[in-house]
Amino acid sequence: MAMFLIVGGAGYIGSHMVKHLASHGHDVVVLDDLSSGHRKSVVAGKFIQGDLGDQDLIEEIFSTSKIDCVMHFAAFSLVGESVELPLNYYHNNTAKTTSLLMAMARHGVDKFILSSTAAVYGEPENLPILETEPTEPTNPYGRSKIFIEEILEDCDTAHGLKHISLRYFNAAGASKEGEIGEDHSPETHLIPLVLQVALGQREYIEIYGTDWDTPDGTCIRDYIHVMDLAEAHILAAQRLMEGGESGVYNLGCQSGYSVREIISIVREITGKPIPAVESDRRPGDPARLVASSEKIKSELGWNPRYDDPERIIATAWRWHSANPRGYSDV
Repeated sequence: MAMFLIVGGAGYIGSHMVKHLASHGHDVVVLDDLSSGHRKSVVAGKFIQGDLGDQDLIEEIFSTSKIDCVMHFAAFSLVGESVELPLNYYHNNTAKTTSLLMAMARHGVDKFILSSTAAVYGEPENLPILETEPTEPTNPYGRSKIFIEEILEDCDTAHGLKHISLRYFNAAGASKEGEIGEDHSPETHLIPLVLQVALGQREYIEIYGTDWDTPDGTCIRDYIHVMDLAEAHILAAQRLMEGGESGVYNLGCQSGYSVREIISIVREITGKPIPAVESDRRPGDPARLVASSEKIKSELGWNPRYDDPERIIATAWRWHSANPRGYSDV
């Protein structure tokens, strides 16, 4: 068994990663400043509250724990906000990650899994997106992540740092047992926002743009169950532990679903009317983002268990309906 440092392990995806690693018998150290994460979501491992940018703290973690692999989830990830506050994104996402990599190099930790994003592709010409597609992000969020990926390549050449970047969009759903789920403040992700309307916490769901070049005029995105993402990270770590080379993998649902389609599915699952209001487009939003997962399936054996949005949304609804105030109810 290995010891993992999970940076951002009290966040939505990070907390599910911690749970999944612990269920596989691994030791886990969790670092999170709780600026957006929740202490109650961390159900295993050793928790340390602190900032990734605190170099003394990072030095202490590597000095006192024999870390085998680092998984990095501590990034700002709001596209619109990144357009308004680009320096915040380059500082938090790129600069702080660089400091983390410097500490890893000093302590000989040479395995790193990055929670990246399909936003690095910008407006791709071909769908579903392959890993060979040019990386031309349309917003600072996507650029902050591609900068990290390029830094990782240089660290591999210079320090032998083996890494895997997993590019995906729109994690959704909740743990099978309903123990942990998605709770952001403010909430910006589509599925929990629509579920808040179903719970009566919002009057309506807002649709940002209905004139996109898509079949129903609304944006099309991938939706991947959060535990399928966690499993992909474990497979990536196993690849590196076995001496595998660095790489980049997409995680996608191959076809994608529009905003209107997601709203319709939530109406069906919850039995609620879900009023919708049409608004203007948001800056930095691409019309379509749908990634191919053929490479990770063939090379790492990834096999998602939740391969349709109905099943994904059903797990989310189970958690949200049991915890309408999020972790305040836990």
